[in-house]
Amino acid sequence: MVHQKTIRIKTSGHRDMHDITAQVAKVVVESRIRTGTAHIFNIGSTASVGTIEYESGLEADLPAILDTLIPPSRAYGHEQAWRDGNGHSHLQATLMGPSLTVPVADGRLVLGEWQQIFHLECDVKPRDREIVVTVQGD
Repeated sequence: MVHQKTIRIKTSGHRDMHDITAQVAKVVVESRIRTGTAHIFNIGSTASVGTIEYESGLEADLPAILDTLIPPSRAYGHEQAWRDGNGHSHLQATLMGPSLTVPVADGRLVLGEWQQIFHLECDVKPRDREIVVTVQGD
């Protein structure tokens, strides 16, 4: 059996992070799938999804470390071609990845006690994001 739904969120731009665990969990419950997987995919090349202990310290730390590793800069090839200020956004999102797969058991996401699913906006401007959740299993 397969169930699919799109979650929509509004972001405020670069470094905006959202806890989407409850929304993904709701899709899993709606699917009525007891055992399987939930695949979470961000549509677009300048945002990512993953898991983290979603608390204010890490909510600030993750984007900060990404800006340290891949800082905003006009020197990126993307900037030379497009001059849109978001070369680092593409690179950060690529490093983090656009998708995540989480096991489903007994009709629920299998996550650790301190593990939540997040969406991170890497683009330089506010965006309306679509995140596709596909639940597969029995």
